[in-house]
Amino acid sequence: MSLVYKAASAASAVEGELHLIPRSVMSKHSSLKASGSVGGQRSVLKRFERVKVLKERGQWKQGQSPIGLPKTKFES
Repeated sequence: MSLVYKAASAASAVEGELHLIPRSVMSKHSSLKASGSVGGQRSVLKRFERVKVLKERGQWKQGQSPIGLPKTKFES
């Protein structure tokens, strides 16, 4: 819980008085928190990685568009 300073209302007897008002802080849903495995294994290749794999397999034609590439399985 955090505290917020708020100026006193007009009903307060002392001018310039500050009050501490508790403010609840929302927590993050467990699915939004960072996972414990930093830099874990990705299941999807980036475009340049897919082009590299296709070149290695001999399935890449020079001058071919990198847009609309076929699905490429990651080889571990």
